[in-house]
Amino acid sequence: MADEKLVWKEEGRKVICKTPVLTVTERESTGPDGQKGRFIVNEAPDWVAVIPVVDDSFLMVRQWRHGEQGLSIEFPGGVIEPGEEPEAGARRELREETGAEAGKLTYLGRVNPNPALCSNHMYFYCAQNLTLTGQQNLDSDEFVNYMKISKKEVFEKMGGPDYPHALMAAALCLYRQKFGE
Repeated sequence: MADEKLVWKEEGRKVICKTPVLTVTERESTGPDGQKGRFIVNEAPDWVAVIPVVDDSFLMVRQWRHGEQGLSIEFPGGVIEPGEEPEAGARRELREETGAEAGKLTYLGRVNPNPALCSNHMYFYCAQNLTLTGQQNLDSDEFVNYMKISKKEVFEKMGGPDYPHALMAAALCLYRQKFGE
C-alpha cells in the first residue's frame, strides 16, 4: 500500500481541557477509506534535554515526578520558551538546573514523545567543555538536585527504578549514536 493511502485528514478539533502545561484536544478526522474517527491529542510546547559531559561522567538531575510518584534521575531539560530556539533553550535549562555553561553544544536529534497522543517534540543536545558555576537558577516550582554520575552507571541503570523516564533513554540512544560510547 502506498504511504499516501495511510494518511488521515483532520476535519475538526475541540479543546477538552486546558492546563498550564498542556491542552487536551479531541480531533475529528477522516481516514483514507472515508471512515470517520475521533482522537485525543495532547498539545504542549516543545521540550529540550541536554546531556552534559564531564570527563567520564554525565551531569544529571534528580527531581520528583508526579506521574511516576517518585524521584527520577534525568538529564537537565525542560520547556522551550515561546520564540526561543531549541539550542538557546538547551543552554538556558542547563544553566538553570546545574549552573553549568556549555563551551560546545552538539545537536543529537528530535523525537515526538508519543506520536499517537502528543503533538510536541523533544530536542536533544550534548554539552561539552563545561564551566561549572555551581549556581542553580530554578523556577519557583522546581526542586532539583544535580550530581555527576559515571557514564557506565547511567548506561547500566537506564530503564531501572532510578531512571524511569523513557525520553532520557531516547537521549542516551541518540548520544550513543553520535559518539559511539
